[in-house]
Amino acid sequence: MRATVLHSPGDIRCDDVADPVIEKPTDAIIKLSASCICGSDLWPYRGLQNSTGPMHMGHEYCGIVVEVGSAVKTVRPGQFVVGSFCLSDNTCPHCRFGFPSSCEQREFMSGAQAPYARVPLADGTLVATDEIPADDLIPSLLATSDVLGTGWYAADAARVQPGCTAVVVGDGAVGLMGVLSAKQMGAERIIAMSRHTSRQDLALEYGATDIISERGDAGVARIKELTKGVGADSVLECVGTQESMMQALNCARPGGAIGFVGVPHGVQLDGHGLFFAQKSLMGGPAPVRRYLPYLMDLVLSRTINPGRVFDLEVPLEDVAEGYRAMDERRAIKTLLRLQ
Repeated sequence: MRATVLHSPGDIRCDDVADPVIEKPTDAIIKLSASCICGSDLWPYRGLQNSTGPMHMGHEYCGIVVEVGSAVKTVRPGQFVVGSFCLSDNTCPHCRFGFPSSCEQREFMSGAQAPYARVPLADGTLVATDEIPADDLIPSLLATSDVLGTGWYAADAARVQPGCTAVVVGDGAVGLMGVLSAKQMGAERIIAMSRHTSRQDLALEYGATDIISERGDAGVARIKELTKGVGADSVLECVGTQESMMQALNCARPGGAIGFVGVPHGVQLDGHGLFFAQKSLMGGPAPVRRYLPYLMDLVLSRTINPGRVFDLEVPLEDVAEGYRAMDERRAIKTLLRLQ
């Protein structure tokens, strides 16, 4: 089959690769309905993440089960499923505590920018729908696999609750999903920090009440101005740089919470400053499997439309253009149609 392979920074190709096969009794093979490019895929693409040898790309996925291993009990061939980018057994102590992204058997999904994919730990990772969903819902169901689940975790970790003021740092796909999530959780005021008109428009559509284009200290000053010097109750950090993390920390009020889901690159925090700031930090790989059933129901009931975040669609053979478009900020998120 054809699949996306990163050979070196900037060198992404659609190559011939072996079809996936069942390797363990807990595996499933799915025929993907769609896949996509994640913002975190840009780190190795840009050479900012160490990698050895060709990498099979893709960790966001949904589709039809075509084969299962002998130990798989909860999904069967013919079902439409969505799975988390973090593979988990959903039974270990960490999974039962609500953190399947720290599962004792955790693996990270790969190879999903392809027509077929092997999903290890299928019973704990995949969630099936009652029936095959309508085609127009596929992009939104795909979003639940990672980008929506990660935005939701950012809002959850930041303790967004009804009536609160939330700030979203980052206007990429995850940040936009953070806006949508904060709205669903009842935030009264949602301040999106964005410099790009198309992203600002989508943030407003998803529920942002204010847009701030300033960054760094100037951005923090604007937040303080809008909150009468208090700061935000909840801050969603959706980038992963030193500047974005400091911006998030400094935007939060004393006693406030920061949910950070941007994969950190070069972030260093000062313990003395954190001690006196009196702010909560929670983040890491999103426990998407915890949220999947609820988020899928929101999509299937058409309560939310996270699929709007896909503003570019290309065939798999043109995946290199999809990466370039996101790298150059010509696209928020690229959808790969596979069938």
